[in-house]
Amino acid sequence: MKNISFDDHPHDECGVFGITSSQHDVARLTYFGLYTLQHRGQEAAGIAVSDGQHMSMHKEMGLVSQVFDEDSIGKLKGQFAIGHTRYSTTGSSVLRNTQPFQVETLHGPIALAHNGNLVNAKELRGELFERGVGLSSSSDSEVMALMVSGAPGEGWLDRISHCMKRWEGAYSLVLLTRNGVYAARDPWGLRPLTVGQLPLKGHAVASETGALETVGCDAIREIRPGEVVHIHESALIVRQALTPKNPSALCTFEHVYFSRPDSIWDGKVVHDVRVRLGRQLVLEASVDADLVVPVPDSSIPAAIGYSRESGISYEVGLIKNRYIGRTFIQPSQDMRNQGVYLKFNPIPSVLEGKRVVLIDDSIVRGTTSRHLVAMLREAGAREIHMRITCPPITHPCFMGVDMATYEELIGHNLSVEEIRDQLQVDSLHYLSLEGMMAAIDSQSGYCNACFTGKYPFPVNNLISKDALEVINLDS
Repeated sequence: MKNISFDDHPHDECGVFGITSSQHDVARLTYFGLYTLQHRGQEAAGIAVSDGQHMSMHKEMGLVSQVFDEDSIGKLKGQFAIGHTRYSTTGSSVLRNTQPFQVETLHGPIALAHNGNLVNAKELRGELFERGVGLSSSSDSEVMALMVSGAPGEGWLDRISHCMKRWEGAYSLVLLTRNGVYAARDPWGLRPLTVGQLPLKGHAVASETGALETVGCDAIREIRPGEVVHIHESALIVRQALTPKNPSALCTFEHVYFSRPDSIWDGKVVHDVRVRLGRQLVLEASVDADLVVPVPDSSIPAAIGYSRESGISYEVGLIKNRYIGRTFIQPSQDMRNQGVYLKFNPIPSVLEGKRVVLIDDSIVRGTTSRHLVAMLREAGAREIHMRITCPPITHPCFMGVDMATYEELIGHNLSVEEIRDQLQVDSLHYLSLEGMMAAIDSQSGYCNACFTGKYPFPVNNLISKDALEVINLDS
């Protein structure tokens, strides 16, 4: 059954976690690491564990808390583990595309979990088929696992390094072998990956620093672009497999929306960056109003920044149902039409008769924004001035973010004035590219392709998340 989401924001495709320790219950810590990364993907989750001899795995469709219980965690024994929570970008949302992918190799079993998107996955998949290698999924992550399994080299550092030369695109990955965990990051640094030291003995690696802090790690540092790391219990073995690209291409949307506000990305606390985004909006587009209201939760820091800079009172005007997540129960058509009401509810006593500055992080298709504005009007808001903490999204992402197609992107098809009219707001302002980068405190080294169309490497504009689906010619 297809899961239903009432969310028009861009979607990151997954979170990854890996751990090595003989002093901890690695499956349990991986569970809590994935739980912390749940916001990065809600379609499926999986954990693979090795005890040095055997590898075991459990993965299913659903949220982390739905996929695992005490019984399933208790069966995952060992001192090495990796985990994954998925939002699909390459490969449809079905069980056969869930991660980690486990394969048997000449050198023992491996399992791989991946955050990102390979732009040359179709070409690499074709090469595997030509060699007679079969695939069980339509995920580029399985392609990566099979390439590593057959790569030349004396050890896994050699084999991963060899494959990294062929992978084009975004990837932060964790690899489990019979007796170790490895992590690697693409040379542009597009997707985040950090490593930390556990109390007692051991190390862990994750898509965000918050997941490492949840399991008690300290001495946290980012894995550098182009780096591959063997995560030993007592040390890290590091190899610079590829020369880092200059400039790098870190994903701006980690600051704008994806990352938890307590995470650190590129050495910057995400919450602090978002507060500065809000302040910058005031400098670019101040307006007389009574209230500053965020679209919860990712826009709360920016609304705080806007309120501080403008002197306009911050108020909670929208309540988010934090437990709606992604429901697997099909709503009626009437509920679909009113889907935003399942996720947000206004507070009329706060909004009635007020001039409201509504802060949101982004607009993709415009459907949620339109419903939110109508909701605030019905609750009595007299004026609505919408402020967005990034420029208009005018191009799709091909680096591991599900950000709609050209046809669906409202920022690609309409001018700001036309979007304002369609949303029926009194005024609309998107933060300028220069203002956004000033708030991030960096004028280079970030990927802004979704705003500019300038991708860090050549992409095929026909790429879709279902591009690798097998076509049944007999159907």
